[in-house]
Amino acid sequence: MPINAEEKYGFAIDRGGTFTDVYVRCPDGSSRTLKLLSENPAYKDAAIEAIRRVLEKELGVPIPKDKPIPTGNISWIRLGTTVATNALLERKGERTALFITKGFKDLLYIGNQSRPHIFDFKMNFPDVLYEEVVEVDERVILEDKMCTMAVNGKRERTKNDEQAVYDKGIQSIAVVLLHSYIYPKHEEIIGELARKCGFANVSLSSSIMPMIKIVPRGYTACADAYLTPIVHKYIKQFCAGFESLKDVSVETMQSDGGLCIVENFCGSRAILSGPAAGVVGVSLTAYDSVCGTPIIGFDMGGTSTDVSRYAGEFDHVMETTTAGITIQAPQLDIHTVAAGGGSRLFFQSGLFVVGPESAGAFPGPICYRNNGHLALTDVNLVLGRILPEYFPKIFGKNEDDSLDKNASIEAMQKLTDEINSYCKKNNLGDFRPLSIYEVALGFVRVANESMCRPIRALTQEKGYDTSQHMLACFGGAGGQHACAIAKSLGLKTVLVHRYSGILSAYGLALADIVQEVQEPARKSFSLENYNYFRSRILALRNRCAIELEKMRVRGETAFQCYLNMRYDRTDCSIMCLYSVTDNNNIEEYQTVFENLYFKEFGFILPSREIIVDDIRIRGTVKRCLVESEKVEHKEVTAPVVESVTSCYFEEGKLQTNVYKLSSLIPKQVIDGPALLIDENSTILVEPNCEACITEAGDVKITVGKKVFQDIGINCDPIQLSIFSHRFMSIAEQMGRVLKRTAISTNIKERLDFSCALFTPEGHLIANAPHIPVHLGAMQASISYQFQKLGVENLNDGDVILCNHPKAGGSHLPDLTVITPVLKIKKIYSRRPVFFVANRGHHADIGGLVPGSMPPQSTCLAQEGATFVSFKIVDRGVFKEEELIKLLNAPASVPGCSGSRNLSDNLSDLRAQIAANQKGIKLVCELIDAYGLDVVHAYMKHIENNAEVEVRNLLKQIANEDKTDFDARILKAKDFMDDGTPICITISIHKKTGDAVFDFEGTGPEVLSNCNAPPSVTMAAVIYCLRCLVKRSIPLNQGCLLPVVIKIPPGSLLSPSEDSAVVSGNVLTSQRICDVIFKAFDVVAASQGCMNNVTFGDEKMGGYYETIAGGAGAGPDFHGRSAVHTHMTNTRITDPEVLETRYPVILREFSVRSGSGGKGKFNGGDGCIRRIQFRKPLLVSVLSERRAFAPYGLHGGLPGERGLNILQKRQGRRVNIGGKISLNADPGDILEIYTPGGGGYGVPDDYDAKVAEFF
Repeated sequence: MPINAEEKYGFAIDRGGTFTDVYVRCPDGSSRTLKLLSENPAYKDAAIEAIRRVLEKELGVPIPKDKPIPTGNISWIRLGTTVATNALLERKGERTALFITKGFKDLLYIGNQSRPHIFDFKMNFPDVLYEEVVEVDERVILEDKMCTMAVNGKRERTKNDEQAVYDKGIQSIAVVLLHSYIYPKHEEIIGELARKCGFANVSLSSSIMPMIKIVPRGYTACADAYLTPIVHKYIKQFCAGFESLKDVSVETMQSDGGLCIVENFCGSRAILSGPAAGVVGVSLTAYDSVCGTPIIGFDMGGTSTDVSRYAGEFDHVMETTTAGITIQAPQLDIHTVAAGGGSRLFFQSGLFVVGPESAGAFPGPICYRNNGHLALTDVNLVLGRILPEYFPKIFGKNEDDSLDKNASIEAMQKLTDEINSYCKKNNLGDFRPLSIYEVALGFVRVANESMCRPIRALTQEKGYDTSQHMLACFGGAGGQHACAIAKSLGLKTVLVHRYSGILSAYGLALADIVQEVQEPARKSFSLENYNYFRSRILALRNRCAIELEKMRVRGETAFQCYLNMRYDRTDCSIMCLYSVTDNNNIEEYQTVFENLYFKEFGFILPSREIIVDDIRIRGTVKRCLVESEKVEHKEVTAPVVESVTSCYFEEGKLQTNVYKLSSLIPKQVIDGPALLIDENSTILVEPNCEACITEAGDVKITVGKKVFQDIGINCDPIQLSIFSHRFMSIAEQMGRVLKRTAISTNIKERLDFSCALFTPEGHLIANAPHIPVHLGAMQASISYQFQKLGVENLNDGDVILCNHPKAGGSHLPDLTVITPVLKIKKIYSRRPVFFVANRGHHADIGGLVPGSMPPQSTCLAQEGATFVSFKIVDRGVFKEEELIKLLNAPASVPGCSGSRNLSDNLSDLRAQIAANQKGIKLVCELIDAYGLDVVHAYMKHIENNAEVEVRNLLKQIANEDKTDFDARILKAKDFMDDGTPICITISIHKKTGDAVFDFEGTGPEVLSNCNAPPSVTMAAVIYCLRCLVKRSIPLNQGCLLPVVIKIPPGSLLSPSEDSAVVSGNVLTSQRICDVIFKAFDVVAASQGCMNNVTFGDEKMGGYYETIAGGAGAGPDFHGRSAVHTHMTNTRITDPEVLETRYPVILREFSVRSGSGGKGKFNGGDGCIRRIQFRKPLLVSVLSERRAFAPYGLHGGLPGERGLNILQKRQGRRVNIGGKISLNADPGDILEIYTPGGGGYGVPDDYDAKVAEFF
């Protein structure tokens, strides 16, 4: 017979990739925990099996595995699952078709056109989620922010298209139409027809997430269509394991940290189901609202580590990317790094590398007895931080063996021998062979440093001080690393909950039921619209309440109202929360927005209008299904030592006490080093740390200050790996400050900037690799300042601004800000101790046309303001007046204007200076910790490391030539569209790897703007070498040390001082890369262009974009279509944002099918972009490969040349050539057909003799 609800059991179950964690609330208020393998042939479903085992044990009656479980004793079940995540990662979702607006069938393939790994020729993008795509002949156009249906949808054709898709056996569709977030009717019609046709699942983008930006909204709709049937199938299978769930509350965790009833669970909200439960668990158990110390959640699992932040409210983000798919929906802000217990260990290029590859659950680490891979778990086992005798015996063929420590030691010894051999061979100073324990600890330290980087990103991107947080650790592997992570970040406290090993399951038990509703607003936040916002908030709240009532869930209901607010003409929106109960004080949202904006970005824009994009209501039902458990208070005695073991630390091997967590009582104190062990996790209390058991039974660790050892100046491969991480982290943090404090779209949103750290000699040591054309070029700017100013003219507090080609500039809109550091604390040096610098693209610095990218310029003065060696800050004083004069100076040139957006220039330059100051602070902290000599030494060691790798690469290439000559000679030649040749002869010495890149034969400078300063060629060479290495090595000056670059003066690549250069950076740079790669014979030509388009007028300013094309094929891969290649990687504006902000209609953005060169491996296709103008505008195009096609290699055919067409509103279509400025009339359409990439190898169906001709 069923029993009363309060006498029933509650189950919270988190089904992870490796383990399923279970928290059980018993009728008497006590709890049980359980951990099972998620996949096991002994049972069909781990969650069902867990419930069966618990009930069988608690009730004392057998429950057969093959029979449905009786539910009379179950009150509630809450599930967190990785089913959706795994289906997405493994691409095992439902067969799906995409219905999208005509002209945009390839939009979700193109995405934002950037590539994820800039040095990877193969560009391994994840597959799209749909297998069929259907274009719908409909169009919604914005007229003064109102909707107009420019093309009526053809229902009958759409109906026939749906039937054709259905007849192929596809049961799920995603519908994604332009501007459906504001006008959903067309999507609703298609959805209605689809349901009548018989589709089992229909996902409308306007219903799932009615927000602007069709690309992420489209990805979200596709993910929903792809995953929802899989999720529902799992839920159905789960429910089938019970007799009846009619009187049982079954709920599932969503990505936003809220529960929903199982009937409402959908694929697009399920992707972070498991991690979200962990964030809820750690947030609600670790945060103390009285003291208010913010929490960093640290969840270290088998394959990855998730970090989160909580300070009284959940931090939600509206866009995240998982498995290459951007999801636009409320999700907890969780940062993931590929470092977990199963992360594999490598020694590559002289560096210790942890991950991203994982050993997985099977075969797993070496110690799992499945012939697995050396992983972080093996390292902790070797160091004594994991004890096999306390670990479950679930390994080996029969799943009854303990961890195999001897196998881990054997594998670690083999890797240690390899490392010592490498160090001896490469003559690393006075290198002393490393022991197996030193190597093991080295991998732990490198893993810890890699896990610190996302924590810094999570806090610093929002303007928070990382050190002012508490680390709350959970997950099976987190306790072994928590103290070291906290020390590295400067945190004073670590909290490990008593349920840390199953905290995601416990979080499910604590979570609230959540329902969200949202609608677009797209109105200014002004007095005349306040009543509109009040009425819509009330209406949405009522709608949310109705949805919650439908769930029939009892509890205390609360509502939160968010306005998604941003400044006009920016993309950076912030979800602003204010009490919905006090609807009269609507104006307070402005204060909330300005406070949040200032906190995150360091400034506000009081003269800018505030726009509300969306109104969002979040309704929660709070229930006290789990009360705080009382820990039995006993008399405090000394903690009982279970055993004593030996663990290896930086201090060496230390005797380490072992305690069972279950035997410890409140107020007991344990000094480190110690191991605290329970059935689900191991906590390492490091030396100089102290653990205390709290009143609630949790472990609170007070972390001692990190003591930095004197590591000396000789190269140590462990320290080399750590310093490599630290230097890169500094450049990344500089980039975060710049992005956070800049104001312009180019820097803040398109990410057209790079930050870098330099040695005292001005050598590049680390950079945040945002834009390849910046790589290696900034050091030319620093070298010039040395020569121009001289050391005697550099003072502490100076900041130098330059962009002139002779000063290492690339083109004028790229402004470089350099800060020399001469003073460390109170020690002053007459020579710079180090440099920091950054380069950012400014939207306008004057010149002939808006955007400062004039196709018709013939001299440098026409391209904007120039800075050769301007001290923008002189001994700490910002020289604003002089700066403004220089920015306005181009107005004195005939036909030119000064800067058209002076305020943005000034704001962005201040942001660039601030980014440098951040870098200085972080380098100084590094010097404080290790000493200046050590930091300088490791700058040099990292340079040497890169030099060795590049030199080895060059020797390998040279020795592929089996002749008796001392050097191998490689040659290549290509032509710019005007006929100017670019020639290269590369001579590589076979024994030393020394190389000469000689561009003799390159044509003279031209009376146009395709001239490229030498810094552009330097950037191209370093980029190409880094691509050829094919491994992750630090990109720095060392890459160029084996290389001499010779450029004939007065040539296209070393023009005279006053020559025009604006296209050299964005066009010629691409052709230099093609010529270098042609000489090395590694990859066919890519599109060789950036397809630069600008349009605007004096009133609106300018809009600038670069357009993707085809990538060249290689010896074992096809070229990617419609992607940015080589020297650029900027994103393109979302079509809906473009049409909302600018007077244009994007008629088409698609792949230019067939434009890639055919071959054994085909070149990537270019793309088609058709822009219709709605008012008179000045339009400029800068492009290449309109005359000479991108070449193929080894018989591969060339890609199609690009083509630029202007279609007049009367119907006339005109080829406008590669470089032009013209006045477009309303109704005119600019058509850009970008080049394809060259093919590689003779096509299977092609005459080899014909291919030879090409």
